[in-house]
Amino acid sequence: MSLESVRHFFAEHAPDIDIIEMPESTATVERAARVHGVAPGQIAKTLSLKVKESVVLIVTRGDARLDNRKLKAALGAKARMLSVDEVVNWTGHPVGGVCPFGLENPLTVYCDVSLRSFDEVLPAAGSVYSAVRISPQRMAELTAAKWIDVCEPL
Repeated sequence: MSLESVRHFFAEHAPDIDIIEMPESTATVERAARVHGVAPGQIAKTLSLKVKESVVLIVTRGDARLDNRKLKAALGAKARMLSVDEVVNWTGHPVGGVCPFGLENPLTVYCDVSLRSFDEVLPAAGSVYSAVRISPQRMAELTAAKWIDVCEPL
């Protein structure tokens, strides 16, 4: 169902973007980079976090790590990663296929400025076998994401 919600999202909001489906799992940054033939940084990973009473998504480049001090400063409180069950319940997507598109619930989306290092990134598309190729700016526009700086310097 998750892949279908992403298909519906793109059909409605960006019919020019094709979903790429692969026969091999792309559930981790390393696997996705290998399968798609790109550098790990070009994989756009979506992190699901709880901040106070809100759940938010942060999309970063695949080889970036969150900086907890920057994260707390940007979001106004400490954040914690969601459990596997919470991720599925909030996003509707399985871990490894989480993306900011076709969400089960409306969530605030943030894009880390580290994504701007690339003209094109590959976020998952609702399953561990799917992705899309998209510019970071277009991804932010389609998801009404806010740009923030929450990752450690590379």
